[in-house]
This record gives sequence, structure tokens and C-alpha cells, in this order.
Amino acid sequence: MKPAVSVFWFRRDLRLQDNAGLFKALQGPHSVLPVFIFDKAILDELEDPADARVNFIHGALLGMQEQLVKAGSTLVVRHGFVKPVFEALCQEYDIRSIYTNSDYEPYARARDEEMSAFFASRSIDFFMLKDQVIFEKAEVVKDDGLPYTIFTPYSRKWRAKITADQLRSLGSEKLVASFYRQKPIELPSLRQLKFKASTISFPAPVWTKEIIKRYKEQRDFPAVAGTSRLSVHLRFGTISIRALAREAGALNESFLSELIWRDFYQMIIWHFPQVVASSFKPAYDAIKWRNDAAEYEAWCEGRTGYPIVDAGMRELNQTGFMHNRVRMIVASFLTKHLLIDWRWGEAYFAKKLLDFDLAANNGGWQWAAGSGCDAAPYFRVFNPYIQTKKFDPELRYIQKWVPEYQALSYPAPLVQHDLARERCLKVYGAALKDRKG
Repeated sequence: MKPAVSVFWFRRDLRLQDNAGLFKALQGPHSVLPVFIFDKAILDELEDPADARVNFIHGALLGMQEQLVKAGSTLVVRHGFVKPVFEALCQEYDIRSIYTNSDYEPYARARDEEMSAFFASRSIDFFMLKDQVIFEKAEVVKDDGLPYTIFTPYSRKWRAKITADQLRSLGSEKLVASFYRQKPIELPSLRQLKFKASTISFPAPVWTKEIIKRYKEQRDFPAVAGTSRLSVHLRFGTISIRALAREAGALNESFLSELIWRDFYQMIIWHFPQVVASSFKPAYDAIKWRNDAAEYEAWCEGRTGYPIVDAGMRELNQTGFMHNRVRMIVASFLTKHLLIDWRWGEAYFAKKLLDFDLAANNGGWQWAAGSGCDAAPYFRVFNPYIQTKKFDPELRYIQKWVPEYQALSYPAPLVQHDLARERCLKVYGAALKDRKG
């Protein structure tokens, strides 16, 4: 006789602690079978066999497995397309219900709609909980019920709605006795997943009060260790957004504001999924991008002749991380100095960033290009020299990543700033004028 269980389906919530969906599952009437699926629909799109994000996920799963084995249970990890995996699990277990945490990206929504129908056909209850954000979907909207498209009023409403109860810790880690008890099942290796070990290291999932307290003063200086480096942990859910928001709210409003931006972009992609492929402001799709392949390659490799831009791209390529201030500089440079489609830059970041999150990445690129909601105006063109003077005045960041910046071997600038700015304003202006006409 097959054992009756509830399944908790881990996705971007790779922790046993303070996990909303897991907490709900463990309170249910059936013991909980913890499941993670290496989704081939996602993994097959990855180009790098040493993709650091797969390594990160694999390491997080091993950490959870260690905790589960101590509790007398085991993580069930499968590699395949989601529906066939669940069809197989239904053959092995008497699954009464499925719990998971919500994901707001278009692929995830389509997948979850398909799986909801499948579960319903099997008379399996399917519950999706809110975990990776504080407020989701239409929880923070205008008084008329329409979604916000400007951050400041959204942030104001967000702050007005927040309560201590919404930030309280959910004690999922205290309910380990409710996991389904069985012998440990070995996780598939990276090699079995057709991946290999990455040389990129990951920041620890810890933060200090001192960094949060001084965040506003230090966050814009890439040579200073003034940011939390927690974005990859928020992306894959190895830390709780509620725990971080509690700390931020008590220590630094600027840090909390960054977490609100995260909610904002998840809300935008939920209400406006078309932004994945198109400009939030449709008029910007009329821009005549130059899309010079050689210049794009130089940008990707950190050979633009602008040291602050090249430093950022080399940091990204070598570590999977780029300081947020520098992300804005390199994105502005690609879209406005080189007039290369923001989608090209977004796609490159999607391949390289450890903390790649579709909603935030899309929002950031459209902000830089001027095409997004609450974006920088198109005539705001970052001057890389002024940005360097303001945020890397001693050139410590540049010296670390572009040590040859003063050598004869260092390339000349791909384009002169003043000429690039003039060209950008002309091209953008013509596109927007024609669209209005």
C-alpha cells in the first residue's frame, strides 16, 4: 500500500527555516514529503556546464538534506520536466496535497497553471503560499484597485500596510517531526545533471547590523564592502525575506527601501508580464538601436575603453556579481552610449549574474534604458568619468579589475562621451517624436 503524504515542492525557497509554504504543509493532516525538481525546461536553456547557480542550488539542497536526514527524513530530488516527474511521484506515493510557494514570472505561472489542472485531475489539492515577497500581486495597489507604476507612492502604501505580524518568523523548522520518515535518498550529482563544479564562490548567508546601519552612506562605492551581498540568497530563498525586512526596518530605511523595490518589480511582472519581451512604455520599442555586434562583444568582455564600465563587466565575468551602482553605469553605457538594445544587456546579465532574478533584472535594465516604469528619463545619460570621480575617486575598484587602465595596451574609448550623448538624444528623441505623431 502506497503511503499517504503531502508534498512540499521546493523552488526558490531553499531553506527549512521560516518557510511559509512549508510551515503550512507541516501543519496539515499528512506527513510531508519534501521534493525538489531540477526542471529540464530551465536547465536545458543554460549554456555554461559550470553554471554557478546550479552549483549554488545543489549546495543548498545538500545542506537541507543534512538537516532532513537528522530528522529521519530525506529530500527527494528529481531531474526532468515537471509534469512527468509528478506523474512518477504519484505512482510511488499516495499524494493527497501539494504545497509550494508562489512564483510570479511568466514561465512559472504557465507551469503552475498546467500543474494545477493536472493535480485537480488526480483529486490532489494544490496550495500556493506567499513567501519570497512581503506583499504580492494586488496586495499593494492604488485606491482605485489599479497597480502602481511609480515606485514612490507604491513604497508609501507598502510602508503604511506593513505590520509586525506580516514580518513574524514562521517556525517551520520546529515542525520537523511532521516530515515523512524514510531512509535517505542520495541526491543526483552535478555530473548526473550534466553540469560540473564552478570556480565561483558564494557569499555567506549572513548579514551584519553594521552593514545595514551604514548602508545608505556606503552602498554607492564599489571599492567598499558596504552592501550585504545577500541578493543571491534572496533569489534562491536560502534566507527569509521576512527576517531581513525585520532587521532592515529597525536599522536602516534605505536598506528596507531596496527590499520594497524588490516587491515592486515582482508586482510589475505579475500585472504586466509583457515587459519580459517589450518596453513597459511601448513608445520606446520604436527606438532604432545600432546593435553593433563588435561593440557589444567589447562591452561583454570589458574592453570599452571606459575603466569603470570595464571594471564592472570583468567583475561580473569573474565572480558572477556586480556592484549595484556599477550595474546602472554599464547598463546606461550599453543602451545610451552604444545604442544597443536593452534586451541584449538583460540577456547577458541573465547568463552571468548569480542573483539573476527576471523581475529585478528586467526592471533595472528598462530603468536604465528609460523604457521602464518609473525609469530614468531618456535624456539622463550617465557620464562614466563623473560616475568614477563620485563613486571610485581613488580608483581602487578600477585598479582591482582593470590594472592596465593607464597602459598603452588599454583600448581607446569605443565612443566619445559627448558625441555618444548627442547621438543618443537624437535617436531617442526621433523615435519618441515619431511615436507621438
